[in-house]
Amino acid sequence: MSASLDLSESTPLATPRQNQEAGLAPLLLTVVELIRQLMEAQVIRRMEAGLLSDADLERAADSLRQLENQVIQLCEIFDIDPADLNIDLGEVGSLLPKEGGYYPGETSDQPSLLELLDRLLHIGVVLEGDIDLGLAELSLIQAKLRLVLTSRPVGA
Repeated sequence: MSASLDLSESTPLATPRQNQEAGLAPLLLTVVELIRQLMEAQVIRRMEAGLLSDADLERAADSLRQLENQVIQLCEIFDIDPADLNIDLGEVGSLLPKEGGYYPGETSDQPSLLELLDRLLHIGVVLEGDIDLGLAELSLIQAKLRLVLTSRPVGA
């Protein structure tokens, strides 16, 4: 079911080939493509675990294809090469898989941030923290955060 954009080359977000009038479109399309590929990985994981009916699987595959086509269409509208959606993160690697795509549960020689995020979603992670926002040495906003990030249902 792997239907990913061909992002065989990892290039920085700001490249000379991009339409300079596209504004935030490359960044937004990059985020959409990352989320699309994460959802695809979760569909594959659930399919392999036998958690999806044939109808669920068909609906999910159709939705992922439609979203991929919309990303490609928007790339054409904004004159963006789809390969430019894959950001090179330097020593960390690339945002999306460079070649051959990513299949959940398999490791690659050059893991991407997508692979790391998929593994975190599959295992689950809890992040806790405090945030103080201030101005002119005044603490104006305080927040205590607890984020549960997982692809599995979270009980109340």
